[in-house]
Amino acid sequence: MTGYGAAFDWARRHVEAERLPSAVLGIATAEGVVALDAFGATHGRTAHVDDPYRLFSITKVLTGLTTARAIEHGLLTAETPLTAAVPDFGADRDDVVRLRHLVSHTSGIPEPPLDSAVPLRQALLEPGRDFAAGAASRYSTIAFEGVAAVVEQATGRSWDADVAAWAHAVGAGGLTLDEASDPHAVVDGPELGFDADAFAAQRNPGAGMIGTAADLLAIGAALLRDEGEIVQPATLAMMRRPLTGGIPRLEPYPAERGQDWGFTWNLRTRAPGLIDQDVYGHAGWAGTEFWVHPTAGVAYVLLTNRVQRPGVDADELDNAVVCGL
Repeated sequence: MTGYGAAFDWARRHVEAERLPSAVLGIATAEGVVALDAFGATHGRTAHVDDPYRLFSITKVLTGLTTARAIEHGLLTAETPLTAAVPDFGADRDDVVRLRHLVSHTSGIPEPPLDSAVPLRQALLEPGRDFAAGAASRYSTIAFEGVAAVVEQATGRSWDADVAAWAHAVGAGGLTLDEASDPHAVVDGPELGFDADAFAAQRNPGAGMIGTAADLLAIGAALLRDEGEIVQPATLAMMRRPLTGGIPRLEPYPAERGQDWGFTWNLRTRAPGLIDQDVYGHAGWAGTEFWVHPTAGVAYVLLTNRVQRPGVDADELDNAVVCGL
C-alpha cells in the first residue's frame, strides 16, 4: 500500500472513532487493484476485504452502463420516452419524460420511500409530478425503475441479468441482488425504520445491488483503461456530459455542492472540497463510495454500513487517494 497510507489511515481513524462500524477501502489503476484493506466489524462480524456490502445508489451507475450498452446497439436513445416501455405512465402529465430525464434526476416523478412495500412499477405510475420534465433536478431513485423498464423493453432481458453478464466479463462476478450473499447489515437501519426485507424484495435498479470492493475496482480499472470493455470510449464520454448545468438543482444536491448529473454519473467537476475535479462516480445511502479519476489514473471504493455519519467527510478520503499517486 505504499503511497496510499494517508487514505487507509483515514478509514482506520474513522472506524477506531466508531464513526464507521466497518470499512473496506480499495484502490485501483488501469492495471488493476493496487491496495485493499478492511477495518472494523458489524455486530461482531469482522470485516474482510472480500465481504459483500449493500451498494445502494452505486447501483444507479451499473444500471446506467447497461443502458448505455443498449444505446450502443441501436436499441434506444437518450430521447426514448418512458411511455415506449410503460404506456400508462404520465396519463395526467402534459410533458414527456424521456430516458435522459430519468438518468439525470430531472423527471419530476414523486419519490416513494426506499423500503416501500408498494411495488416499484406501481409507484412509477402514481399520479402527479414534482415539476415538469427537464425543468429542475431532484435526486430520484424511482426514476431508475423507469430506466429498467425502457432497457428491458428494448433488449428483452432484465437489467440485472445484463449487468451480471458484462460485469462478469471484466472480473466483477460478485454483483448480485441475492440476499443469500449475506451483505453486512446497515447498523443504524433499524433505528431509522429501514425495512431491509421490504427493500430487498423490490430488486431496485436504482439501489438494490450487493457487491464487493473487488467487483467495483474491476469496473473502475476497466473504465480507466477506456478500451471498450464495458462501453466504447465515445459512449463513456457521452455519459460524462453534464445534463443539469443550466437548471435549478434541489435537495439533497443543490448547486453549491459543485456537481452536475451526467448519464447516471455524478460529475463533481466544481466540488469545492476536491483537489482533483476530473472525477465521476457515485455514492450510496449507507456510506459507500465509488469514484473514478481519469486524469489522475486512479479509482477507489469505500464500502461501509452506516447512514448517519457525523464527522465523516468523504472529500478528505478522495484527496488522500488522489495525492497517493
